[in-house]
Amino acid sequence: MTTVITGIGAATPNGLGIEAFWKATLTGTNGVRELTGFDTSAYPSRLAGQIVDYDAKTHLPSRLLPQTDVSTRYALTAAAWALADAGVDENTLPDYDMGTVTSNALGGFAFTHQEFNKLWSKGSEFVSVYESFAWFYAVNTGQISIRHKLRGPSAALVGEQAGGLDAVGHARRTVERGTKLVVSGGVDSAFDPWGWASQLAGGRVTTATDPEAAYLPFDERAAGYVPGEGGAILVAEDAASARERGAPRIYGEIAGYASTFDPKPGTGREPGLRRAAELALADAGLAPADIDVVFADAAGLPELDRIEADALRAVFGPRGVPVTAPKALTGRMYAGGGPADLASALLSIRDGVIPASGFTDRVPDAYGIDLVTGEPRTRPVSAALVLARGRWGFNSAVVVTRHTDH
Repeated sequence: MTTVITGIGAATPNGLGIEAFWKATLTGTNGVRELTGFDTSAYPSRLAGQIVDYDAKTHLPSRLLPQTDVSTRYALTAAAWALADAGVDENTLPDYDMGTVTSNALGGFAFTHQEFNKLWSKGSEFVSVYESFAWFYAVNTGQISIRHKLRGPSAALVGEQAGGLDAVGHARRTVERGTKLVVSGGVDSAFDPWGWASQLAGGRVTTATDPEAAYLPFDERAAGYVPGEGGAILVAEDAASARERGAPRIYGEIAGYASTFDPKPGTGREPGLRRAAELALADAGLAPADIDVVFADAAGLPELDRIEADALRAVFGPRGVPVTAPKALTGRMYAGGGPADLASALLSIRDGVIPASGFTDRVPDAYGIDLVTGEPRTRPVSAALVLARGRWGFNSAVVVTRHTDH
């Protein structure tokens, strides 16, 4: 059974809608700017990949606004765009033939922050504060399912930056088990004061003040990443079912997927990213030479960039494959980052072009990678590998390929 992508919806700091996002990615439009919404003057980091031109009232029914936070609103909007792109409505397939698998890493911060404020007047609500985190991890999946009558199998996965790829991998597994269509991907946002403080606490966020020098993955000047919000939702389908219902387009196939976990620090064993890439290639039945581009995790920290560069050299050889990191223009969108890279990979296959890596232009020779910098690179793309790493050891890899009728 072949799983294909028939619809994509994207809500990102540099573009709302998949074509706007793709145009911004190819033209190098930067979505990194000073964070607004609250006073950041006392914080060491003030730059973020923030969505500034989204109006929930124009995209969602008013009845949904009181019961959703900003992350869920982005997810609902992107899901609606993806389903429309795929030519799907609630009458396309039987309810139980359509499911939902999404990921969220930071959901609930704004909502829970509001709950904490209530503690000052109602201590009895203390339990709801902690319950809200677990509830929000699943709320995107639930809200999408309810709104679009997707009553098939559903799941919500948590793997920080790697979680969005895990969701798509699980969606593929769900299709292979017999569900004809699965809405999948990830969206994140945590730009309230509490959510912002939690991101800075990890020590990996840049303190740079220039938006064009803040997030420079694989650059000799790399000194941290910029947090972003948003992500992408994709429609995964059984290829035969998509053809039968007359899907308007097929962007490509989810050909391979794998996830690994890093060994315990201090064991001397190598991190699991290389193994995730190799397992995903094996799952796709492809050799390294078959891959035309790698969309890198691109942590933006020298020690982590070096680990990823080592893994790429080990799999593909020195400068063996073009590598790109367009997320430098949006910031790391956590659960939304991997799906956004998958969207870019599928559009690279469609258009025969590889986007550049933001403002990176000084790649150390020791990395030994062919990073696409400056301008997009025009060349045929038939297969792409997308990588993501989440904090605490998560590694995920997805291979997407051009779809051919078998």
